[in-house]
Amino acid sequence: MRITAHFIKIARAAGLTLLLGCLFVLRSAPLHAQSAPSNTALAAHLERGQAALKANEQALATQEFRAVLELDPNNVVAHANLGVLAFFHGNCRAAEPEFRSALRVAPTLTKAEALLSICEKRMGQPSAQADLQSAFAKLKDAKLRTQVGVELADLYYRNGDLDHTLPILQSLVTLDPDNVDLLFFAQRVYSEMADNTLNKLALLAPDSARMQQLIAERLINGGDLNDAIDHYRKALAADPRLPGMHFELAEAILESSNDANAQAAAKQELEDAIKVDGDSAGVESALARIDLMQSKTNDAYAHYQRAYAMNPNEEEAQLGLAKILADENKPEQALPYLLAATEADPLNALAHYRLARVYHALHQRDAEEKQINLYKEIRTAKDRVAALYRQMNRRPEAQEELPPEDKP
Repeated sequence: MRITAHFIKIARAAGLTLLLGCLFVLRSAPLHAQSAPSNTALAAHLERGQAALKANEQALATQEFRAVLELDPNNVVAHANLGVLAFFHGNCRAAEPEFRSALRVAPTLTKAEALLSICEKRMGQPSAQADLQSAFAKLKDAKLRTQVGVELADLYYRNGDLDHTLPILQSLVTLDPDNVDLLFFAQRVYSEMADNTLNKLALLAPDSARMQQLIAERLINGGDLNDAIDHYRKALAADPRLPGMHFELAEAILESSNDANAQAAAKQELEDAIKVDGDSAGVESALARIDLMQSKTNDAYAHYQRAYAMNPNEEEAQLGLAKILADENKPEQALPYLLAATEADPLNALAHYRLARVYHALHQRDAEEKQINLYKEIRTAKDRVAALYRQMNRRPEAQEELPPEDKP
């Protein structure tokens, strides 16, 4: 389902604030100097026009700038501001010639070029795409760059060009990471691209190992671990050396159950993963997890140390080492691992909780209270996200549950 209308909605939502900003810039000193009014009457009309803009008296401003053009037909300030005023009222046919007149005299007016490119797109002109691309690359003003980017993404999307739509959206989300509308449309484009690649894979290789892996991953997202495990095994039957597959299967097995049989099966898959892909921090951390389930603390610590040596940013290794050290009443040694874990992932609730316990052991009450509050806030937020995922019949990202020994 195309989302063109919603892209346009984003662009129009910023209308008044954005355009008033453009009006201010277009009447700024450099442009005023370019006009070089040669007589008192022209200067007076410009001054009254600018005052009308400040007071948001648009009709009066239009009247004054038209009077300027009667005296100086090439006046850049008048043409540019008349173009913006027409644009503000959705009249691109009136705005276009004003912007073109301003740009003929002052071709470096990037904002006028940007608004002209939007008008070209809205009027269906073939030059719109190239001009939007040019304006988007040049603009520094965040609000106008967002509007131009939205129009450009919409144009790409209308043409079915998702490969170019996505980078523009990524740039826009970087500009405004908390913009709900942009996040929504980025998610829609991501989903459509994922569906397109899934369809292509299903047509090209419906019985392939990769297809079975993809089915397994979709099943995991839906919370169906048992069927996912079956499809992982089908993938391995089709290609026993498929990269990453043994590790993914081991993780699914451990998540589905922690009984002795599951632990043994997962450990075998991890050993096979080492044979196929080589050792890794993730594999070592998973082996440590199994050792902890079996109360083999020394073996678990050794695996976590190997994982940490391979990748000091391995979150599970950081938490695992900290837990073992804290349980051995070595809070000073546990502290650096937990600080690193919370810095790397500020939303890791378990890391904040364990850090609070370490601060408690170190008698740092204020720091302990801060970490407890962060833990509670993160858990509340993640519970809300999990509820939304369940409404979509999707399995939420696994929460960091407190082990029994960590319970308050």
